[in-house]
Amino acid sequence: MKNIKIIICLLFVSAFAKAQQLQSYIDEAENNNPEIQAFELRYNIAEEKVNEANWLPNTEVSAGYFVSEPETRVGAQRARIGVKQMLPWFGTISARENYATSMAEAEYVEITIAKRKLALSVAQSYYRLYETRAKQKVLDENIQLLKTYERLALTSVEVGKASAVDVLRLQIRQNELQQQKEVLEEEFNSEQTTFNNLLNRDENSTVEIVATMEIPEDDPTYGTDALSLNPELLKYDKLYESIAQSELLNQRESLPMIGFGVDYLPVTERSDVNFSDNGKDVLMPMVSVSIPIFNNRYKSISRQNELRQQEIETQKSQRLNVLESAFAKAISQRNQARIKFNTQTMNLKQAKDAEQILIKNYETGTIDFNDVLDIQELQLKFQMNQIESVQMYYVQQSIINYLIQ
Repeated sequence: MKNIKIIICLLFVSAFAKAQQLQSYIDEAENNNPEIQAFELRYNIAEEKVNEANWLPNTEVSAGYFVSEPETRVGAQRARIGVKQMLPWFGTISARENYATSMAEAEYVEITIAKRKLALSVAQSYYRLYETRAKQKVLDENIQLLKTYERLALTSVEVGKASAVDVLRLQIRQNELQQQKEVLEEEFNSEQTTFNNLLNRDENSTVEIVATMEIPEDDPTYGTDALSLNPELLKYDKLYESIAQSELLNQRESLPMIGFGVDYLPVTERSDVNFSDNGKDVLMPMVSVSIPIFNNRYKSISRQNELRQQEIETQKSQRLNVLESAFAKAISQRNQARIKFNTQTMNLKQAKDAEQILIKNYETGTIDFNDVLDIQELQLKFQMNQIESVQMYYVQQSIINYLIQ
């Protein structure tokens, strides 16, 4: 899995450059985010434990001096020096390394999950920034439209076809839109700080946002089977495998251990006799076996491993239910966003038609500026709803991508 680079394309737009812009931010976040770095360090530690697993019990070295030297045929024994090394049963070290490797793989899945969650957070923050900027652009357009109406109203006042109240109402409406724009700017600055913190860079760094985003004509079709590849579920598979390796290690450790050693006893030469082996030192090779006769500990560990695997299976089943519910909800809300967008598009077209009627009425001298304000307010409402629908569509699509890619 280490050699697989997970590419999450969260922005479904017609121009590839726009998708790459968001992907570049995601890549930057993955490279700089402290949380990801912490997960990678944990993985490095887990990898190092594979090397740690290749160990043997400590070599035992003993030494003793005879206060009262025992006499033997070849002389008195003065001291005793011994060295012994216990060795685990065949395959125990390999089982230990396999267990450490399985734990490292489980840690790597955690990195994958963290990266996907980070990518989701970056994408959603990006879409919120787009929503704010798009709304500000719409407010600018409506402010300019109101200024045009204001000039028409001033002209009408001069010829006695409108009152100064109409002009003031148009100006008040402009002030309200300007206020909304300034409030959105504050929201943008706050969200931009959040976005830059996700990338672990200066909070005042400029974020480039696409000018327009559109809902694609067709939605990608997914099945719930794709959820099986979600790292949140793969994590349980890796944990299950690590417990299986732990049980294999437990079985190996329940086997006997073999020890090899040697004892050396220096002997003092006898002065009262003279023969060939007089004062010959003693060298005694030894073999020992450590047998786990009272092995209730290993039986208990096996039972614990069995219960832990059952626990992981139930946890995976529960997590799958949660992911399926989140997937269904995201699909539903994405479809709702498309429905709302299409409805607002129709409403906006009809509002513009009404606006054209008002303009033609002005040419005949029968314009009603109350109607002008009502139509302008409706247009603004429909435009804002359109932007929110686009933002909702892509946010839900990013959640879908997180769940299945």
